[in-house]
Amino acid sequence: MASRTSGKGSQSTAGTAKRAGRTPGPAKKAAPARKAAPKKAAAPAKKAPAKKAAAKRPAPKPAPSPTNGVYRLVRAVWLGTAHGVGAVFRSIGRGAKGLDPAHRKDGLALLLLGLALIVAAGTWSNLQGPVGDLVEMLVTGAFGRLDLLAPILLGAMAVRLILYPERPEANGRIVIGLSALVLGVLGQVHIACGSPGREDGTEAMQDAGGLVGWAVSKPLIFMMGEVLAVPLLVLLTVFGLLVVTATPVNAIPRRLRQLGVRLGIVEPAYEPGEGDEHDDERYEEQWREALPAGTRRGSARRQEPDAVYDHDSAEEEALSKRRRPRRPAAQPAMNRPLDAVDVAAAAAAALDGAVLNGMPPSPVVADLTQGVSVDRDRERTGTPVPGAREAGQAERPGPGVRKAAPESGDAAERSGGVPDLTKPAPEASPGLPARAEQLQLSGDITYALPSLDLLERGGPGKTRSAANDLVVESLTTVFSEFKVDAAVTGFTRGPTVTRYEVELGPAVKVEKITALTKNIAYAVASPDVRIISPIPGKSAVGIEIPNSDREMVNLGDVLRLSEDDDPMMVAFGKDVEGGYVMHSLAKMPHMLVAGATGSGKSSCINCLITSIMVRATPEDVRMVLVDPKRVELTAYEGIPHLITPIITNPKKAAEALQWVVREMDLRYDDLAAFGYRHIDDFNKAVREGKVKLPEGSERELSPYPYLLVIVDELADLMMVAPRDVEDSIVRITQLARAAGIHLVLATQRPSVDVVTGLIKANVPSRLAFATSSLADSRVILDQPGAEKLIGKGDGLFLPMGANKPTRMQGAFVTEDEVAAVVQHCKDQMAPVFRDDVVVGTKQKKEIDEDIGDDLDLLCQAAELVVSTQFGSTSMLQRKLRVGFAKAGRLMDLMESRSIVGPSEGSKARDVLVKPDELDGVLAVIRGESAS
Repeated sequence: MASRTSGKGSQSTAGTAKRAGRTPGPAKKAAPARKAAPKKAAAPAKKAPAKKAAAKRPAPKPAPSPTNGVYRLVRAVWLGTAHGVGAVFRSIGRGAKGLDPAHRKDGLALLLLGLALIVAAGTWSNLQGPVGDLVEMLVTGAFGRLDLLAPILLGAMAVRLILYPERPEANGRIVIGLSALVLGVLGQVHIACGSPGREDGTEAMQDAGGLVGWAVSKPLIFMMGEVLAVPLLVLLTVFGLLVVTATPVNAIPRRLRQLGVRLGIVEPAYEPGEGDEHDDERYEEQWREALPAGTRRGSARRQEPDAVYDHDSAEEEALSKRRRPRRPAAQPAMNRPLDAVDVAAAAAAALDGAVLNGMPPSPVVADLTQGVSVDRDRERTGTPVPGAREAGQAERPGPGVRKAAPESGDAAERSGGVPDLTKPAPEASPGLPARAEQLQLSGDITYALPSLDLLERGGPGKTRSAANDLVVESLTTVFSEFKVDAAVTGFTRGPTVTRYEVELGPAVKVEKITALTKNIAYAVASPDVRIISPIPGKSAVGIEIPNSDREMVNLGDVLRLSEDDDPMMVAFGKDVEGGYVMHSLAKMPHMLVAGATGSGKSSCINCLITSIMVRATPEDVRMVLVDPKRVELTAYEGIPHLITPIITNPKKAAEALQWVVREMDLRYDDLAAFGYRHIDDFNKAVREGKVKLPEGSERELSPYPYLLVIVDELADLMMVAPRDVEDSIVRITQLARAAGIHLVLATQRPSVDVVTGLIKANVPSRLAFATSSLADSRVILDQPGAEKLIGKGDGLFLPMGANKPTRMQGAFVTEDEVAAVVQHCKDQMAPVFRDDVVVGTKQKKEIDEDIGDDLDLLCQAAELVVSTQFGSTSMLQRKLRVGFAKAGRLMDLMESRSIVGPSEGSKARDVLVKPDELDGVLAVIRGESAS
């Protein structure tokens, strides 16, 4: 403190002396201390005190705030409130993203309906207040005289969104068409009202076409005058009307004629065969013209009165050839008599052979066939059926009855409305996919398949992005730097990976491209580069590089594109070329799915099971689900497709596989007994009633469903009972294809002790997701590639018969979608479990715990000891030819079941069971109930 005080005193003294104009005295005493400083610092010694004084000058105190901190307080409160409100709205926005698309569409429709009400109140009546002024300023100012139509347009759009929410693809077309229609009409109205401009005032423009009409018509009038502006606006109006109604220009006359027929202004067109008395003569004439030249000469001779031709027998033969479809659109009533339409359809389908062989058709059948065509034409036009055919053919066919296929327009014009029977009868159009059909199950239960609307729709996939162009430039740069004569000629973009096609120049080896793998990975900044040389079917090398902007593949999008009625058709995902991957498990016929944790294996299993539930009824497909993890497949508990509850115990799973082997043997017994080679042929014969049981048999034949066995984790089963599991899997995969039994094995540990050589040899289809090593990839695919996948559904699919695997992005289904489909299936039908699977499994569990593999030996030992009433271990060794350890174990097992008494040294044990009780003892040992 003293030094600081003295320093301040010396500074004040020096300052006072300087102001007085004389040298201060104490400055000389400070000179010795300054000598220690460098010489360069001695020159400005006189200015140092001034600088030091300036540095030590205290900072001025801030002026007091005139508001005393009120402004800061208000500012802090305002910012805090703004941040809070913003956080609330952001949370609401995040919640709105997860809202159901159906609710979002309904909300938009209701919003448009509310706007229509507000605009109607402002334009149709004198709405007071700021809302009325705003409507007048915006709507009336924009549309002018036609502001009264604005609420009608808004209401029509709202009603369409409410009635047709599943048709979003037409919204763009309707918006474009309405825009063109409104612009054209407002432009014409503005010209008709004298084309007032902005200089004429707002009221004059509102009395014409408004701002929109002025903006459309004014440039046209300025550039080409009203003479050309009006026709152009008329064309714009017509274009908008055609787009809104989805009417091509060449279809305008037909649409106008149909409108006139509906309004009753225009008479319907004359259709051949209506009220014509010479139908039969024209029919015979057309038939003779269609016959081959060799048979036409003898037609007159065959039509002579003395020619022998039995109409009734030909008609019965035609009716006997009527085929029954395997999967009808709806189940017809049992024992329903055939009506006239049935007879006509069957006869027309069976007449082809008779006509091609030169035989004249039956007049009765020909008349029926003509009646069907006339009735079909009447149904299209809505005209009643005249007198003679009204009683026999005016009835509409019942559900499930296949109608005769309609003729094409050109054929109907050439033949005058009579079908050409010299050609094969075209098959009826399938219409909707077979997934929408309802089948009659046992017990008169109608089962409705889940709607695909339960599965979300995804956006359209990208075909090109800026990232793809950058990769193409990088590849071109690498080829030029390493002086390789190659060029990128194109690419196909998938959801996860893009495959770039590289064509080589003359005399350039493919190895030059494969040797640049690491350089290409360095250039595109991605370690997961896979080179295909060559691309199958192309003279080009493929370079697969992951996309920086990945896309999601929804299961619903894949299933919506399927037109096959195969119930075993399942959706896998989307390949590199942008095509959807779907395969039938019945043709694979068994599949191995493997990949590391988190690679997408569980999502693939979920998509597979969901595809079966959406496309197949419990009558078509039954499933056995094995889930040792206990958490992967619990969402499917209770669905009617299950033949047994979900199996979580590995020991019970091994026994379930043995039950599948027994079921396969029973199916093969039926196939061999009735002479069929495949289960599909047997089921078809059962449905058509061609399979005849022997006399006295009380068995009721029914079609066998497909049996799908899905094992979610094969490694757990192989750890518990490797021998039994491997034997069952090998036997199923070798023989079960023709019996309709198919196996899907999934594992996250694809090692040689889990996926053995016997299993691989009999499972031809493989699906590999990302693996952790090259060895795992070779175990699954027998080739490298899976170790370079990027995970999250990226996989290599190698179906049966394919030479090279296909890279694809697996489909994804959310838990909510799975829950919705499962709930729909549960509501339709309760599961019906097989008793032999559940009970047999429980009995075997008790046997495995105590006896293991020694069941047969134990039964033999018990029978020997009880029958001889002599319990000796050495006797068991001699009689059963087993060692001392095995004989001692058998004796301990019999002691635990109270068959023999305890050991008494070297003496034989007492036998506690009498010979007449032997059957009951053996039944208890086998786990059966003693009778």
